[in-house]
Amino acid sequence: MNNDKAITLLVCALGGEGGGVLTEWLVETARHAGYPAQATSIPGVAQRTGATTYYVEVFPQPIASLGGRRPVFSLNPVPGALDALVSSELLETARQIGNGMSTPDRTRVITSTSRSLTTIERMQMGDGRVESPDLLAVVKAFSREHHVFDMSAVAKECGTVVSAVMLGAIAASGLFPFKREDYEAAVKAGGAATAAASLRGFAKAFEIVGRAQEQAAYLQAVIAPPPAEQTTPSVPPQVLQRFPQPVHEMLSLGYARLVDYQDAAYAERYLQRLAQVLQAEQAADPNGAHGFATTTEMARWLALWMAFDDIVRVADLKSRASRWQRVRGEVKAGDDDLLQLWDHFKPGVPEFAALLPPALAQRLVAWDRRRAAAGRAPWALPLKVGTHSVFGMLSLRVLASCKALRVRGSRFAVEQAMIDRWLQGVVDGSRRDWALGHEIALCGRLIKGYGATNERGKENLLHVLDHLAHGESPEASARAIAEARQAALADEAGTALDATLARHGAPPRPVKEQPIRFVRKPRPAAPHTF
Repeated sequence: MNNDKAITLLVCALGGEGGGVLTEWLVETARHAGYPAQATSIPGVAQRTGATTYYVEVFPQPIASLGGRRPVFSLNPVPGALDALVSSELLETARQIGNGMSTPDRTRVITSTSRSLTTIERMQMGDGRVESPDLLAVVKAFSREHHVFDMSAVAKECGTVVSAVMLGAIAASGLFPFKREDYEAAVKAGGAATAAASLRGFAKAFEIVGRAQEQAAYLQAVIAPPPAEQTTPSVPPQVLQRFPQPVHEMLSLGYARLVDYQDAAYAERYLQRLAQVLQAEQAADPNGAHGFATTTEMARWLALWMAFDDIVRVADLKSRASRWQRVRGEVKAGDDDLLQLWDHFKPGVPEFAALLPPALAQRLVAWDRRRAAAGRAPWALPLKVGTHSVFGMLSLRVLASCKALRVRGSRFAVEQAMIDRWLQGVVDGSRRDWALGHEIALCGRLIKGYGATNERGKENLLHVLDHLAHGESPEASARAIAEARQAALADEAGTALDATLARHGAPPRPVKEQPIRFVRKPRPAAPHTF
């Protein structure tokens, strides 16, 4: 540490995370320890295009030793002249590094692995998230020392806000010449009402970063995501032995999801389907040069499609104890607080018909279509369920226990038939050419959401499969399917997809009929006379 230069720190916090409180704590800590300090702030921009930044400078000599002199502090951070950068969000950390704030020979970076998705990321039809491993690589490359952990998870665990966690990380890093007692005194000065929770978050972060200071190998363990709690049976060892190692992780997640969704027999059906893909891929790529990428992708998208959302699934998720605990944590409800949780549902004919046998379901859907054709709105049942009440929770648990009706319902039969068509397309495509089978497998990304969005995705997938996967050249078919998949994810209306289909000589998607509703023009009100 150079005792003639101020220690510089840039704090980046999102709205509501207490960045201003953190800055006040740091300044108060410096005063309590007897060191001169200064803090400034620059407000961020709304819609997650930038965090509010707080710039702190601390002169590393006690005020008593300066003999009446006072250091001159800077008002703004200077790129390349920061000793430390602390951020509560991973992309925001990378953004500040991109602004030149962090240098590999000087700056210590303390950041969270948690993400608060930007508007641009949320707008994408597909998965528009920026990959966290890429962001972590930037942090590692442009920092002298870095500490990475999930600050948001620590804050929720301790019942506090992220600012207290960030303070604990700063204290443990040894950036400033303050004692732990100085930091804790600043927190306690803020009031007893919130001090206890803040000190819990402070202590937890202090422990995490303190261990990282002592153990160089700790960083890799922090970056790696913690193993999920095993709440459902794992894949039997004899089954895993039938699949190559690169597939095991995704296969295990898919198996666990389907056991939780339905039962072990349904998960076994998933394994049988996946074994067909593996056999076809091994025939197309006997040396495993592509790392069994097709089987791995199918393990992901097949599990997601087979676990399609219905009213049974929604009721199950809404009535789980883990959800109640999560909500209590989000609202920071104490042991003595009363919490009421209301869930709003509006199931319609398609949701109820999904659990009926095909013959009854067709009659019910036909009745609702006649209503729509006559100009009336589709039938729906608005519900307001108090999940905190005995009646509300009991209602949801009874509905969640109707898994046996799901496999006998009309939607289950329709979904399985569509899945088998896609599965057969992947198998046949892989037998022709590995790249073709891989591109068809990736089309599983088109199945997302619920309602009209979900139906449109399935229709697009099957249309692409029927009209682009059987060309004379498998290489050309693979390129056409890749372009069509990207076009389908580009816009919701399907304009780009229609243009891509036409460019490759495929017929356009069929136009779906929409009822025309005539609304009577209201008569103008009679003029008032006075």
